[in-house]
Amino acid sequence: MNVDVLIGEILTLSIMAFALGMDAFSVGLGMGMARLRRSQIFHIGVIIGLFHLIMPLGGMMAGQFLSGALGALAGYIGGALLLVLGIQMIAASFSSKEERIVSPSGFGLFIFAVGVSLDSFSVGLSLGLYGTRPILTICLFGLFSMVLTWAGLLLGKQVQAWLGAYSEALGGAILLSFGLKLLLPI
Repeated sequence: MNVDVLIGEILTLSIMAFALGMDAFSVGLGMGMARLRRSQIFHIGVIIGLFHLIMPLGGMMAGQFLSGALGALAGYIGGALLLVLGIQMIAASFSSKEERIVSPSGFGLFIFAVGVSLDSFSVGLSLGLYGTRPILTICLFGLFSMVLTWAGLLLGKQVQAWLGAYSEALGGAILLSFGLKLLLPI
């Protein structure tokens, strides 16, 4: 095993993992504005990290024949989920009720995690074609997405403290804009 090749692969995969994790950071920034406790932030980051382990591994195992069709479909599903979350957060910011359609716990957290990590599934499809080291790949993807999710959620929590009642509407607008970006690539 050539050490230079391994270092190059780790560097390349780290850059890809960072790029995929930035989606989690951005969405976490929006979701962090929704009055979350630190324990929820920890839990959300771990779940997002786990999904960024599972989804690319599933993508690698799915193979070449699904790559083209699922790549576009994953973007549309992720965009739709972010739209729903964004609209729900904006509506909740104007409502006096604390009830949410999708909350960052239970099944809502599952929907959130799937929406954020769908792009890593399609990336896993392509990486499977190139024969990357699966364990190294998924570990880097999971680690980067977990840390970047925590960073986004914690920063969003700070912004929420600064903006007060308007922060949840701003967070919803961020999620809504990312959903639109995925649905209407320009």
